[in-house]
Amino acid sequence: MEYQQQAMVLLRVLAAMGFGAIIGMEREMIGKPTGMRTHMLIAGAGALFTALGSVIVTHYGNVACVGLVRSDPIRIIQAIVLGISFIGAGTIMQQRDRKRVIYLTSAASILFTAGIGIATALDQYVLAGGCVAAVWFVNRGLRYFDKKFIKGRTPLRRGSETDPHE
Repeated sequence: MEYQQQAMVLLRVLAAMGFGAIIGMEREMIGKPTGMRTHMLIAGAGALFTALGSVIVTHYGNVACVGLVRSDPIRIIQAIVLGISFIGAGTIMQQRDRKRVIYLTSAASILFTAGIGIATALDQYVLAGGCVAAVWFVNRGLRYFDKKFIKGRTPLRRGSETDPHE
């Protein structure tokens, strides 16, 4: 890859990191376990892996195995989602009384941030920026609705037939 192409990939990665920072700041402002730096790194990684997938296919298609290399870009995205899902799963916790699961929204934000990184790597800046705004609205704007209407309801209880050790 030429230096100019590498610089363009670097700019895409940095743009993705900027988008991730915006989502991460919102998570950090309310004290969630994944903050700005985590979201920046995840968005940047998504952009980098997406760009490198294209580079690998081009390199091996032109140099080593002319005509033998076939690409499936969906596999690159699948691998990113799988890897990021492990990070997201690591943030989810169940409280000791087993009645509440916490940090699911942070895990979902992590996954969404990876998608924004992928979109940025594919030069979909308007889409990535719009998704950042949507995530901010869901995480920040809907908090009022959630506190006012959803959290005020009676919590669901597990039935007595449920095994306490499941």
